[in-house]
Amino acid sequence: MSEPLLHHHVVGADDPPHWIYVLHGIYGAGRNWASFAKRLTEAREEWGVVLVDLRMHGHSTEFEPPHTLSACVADLSHLVEATDRRPTAVLGHSFGGKIALMSVAAMAPAQVWVIDSTPSRKTPGGAAYRMLQILKRLPGPFPERADAVAAMEAEGFARNVAAWMATNLVADAGGYWWRFESADMEAMLDDFFRRDLWDVVEAPAPASEIHLVQASESDVIAPDEYDRFVRASADGRAHAHRLRGGHWLHVDNPDGLLGLLVDRLP
Repeated sequence: MSEPLLHHHVVGADDPPHWIYVLHGIYGAGRNWASFAKRLTEAREEWGVVLVDLRMHGHSTEFEPPHTLSACVADLSHLVEATDRRPTAVLGHSFGGKIALMSVAAMAPAQVWVIDSTPSRKTPGGAAYRMLQILKRLPGPFPERADAVAAMEAEGFARNVAAWMATNLVADAGGYWWRFESADMEAMLDDFFRRDLWDVVEAPAPASEIHLVQASESDVIAPDEYDRFVRASADGRAHAHRLRGGHWLHVDNPDGLLGLLVDRLP
């Protein structure tokens, strides 16, 4: 059986000089970044954007375990080889941030952008892990999409987050079910939390420049981690940025993030 190809959507010109691959966070999909990608290609016409659905997310559902970050990087490399769209840059948000960092060794892009994600090993926790527990306890079916939204709101999630999460529901005759399996999400989250990628930041491949963007209203990147990144920037290959907004910077402060990329992309 042939190796499956990641579902992806291309934004911009048919054959631009530069490609940037955008990797979404856990429970997300490439479409989450569609509006931002359109604005980026309008501002920098020489760039095309590849919006990727990572394995077991969106429409990339035909992938076999183990579901690890290494497997995600291998999937990305296979997509690049199959389409011959070599990345000048890779951008990863949250969960996708560590995959972007690991792409340095796999494909040596000129730039890697890590959006509100930490290179550190962490104890599993936070909103993503709380959401995982809900997926385990409430796998569906839900009579209506609104019932899933209400269930997540009852667990303490804001309505906009619950509504976004509900985009992962699919319907059949029995009701609404989650598009993905909680066990697959747990495997990827566990691997994400156990990875320490500071070596990529502090000694990046000579060809790759690393940009970390911290959201000012998010606690994903601790102050000492941001300071450590600033110290790593002394050699000119790592760059730390802080932007106003919450964890979903491309929604909270799209103008700020767009301006940063427009100015700093090659």
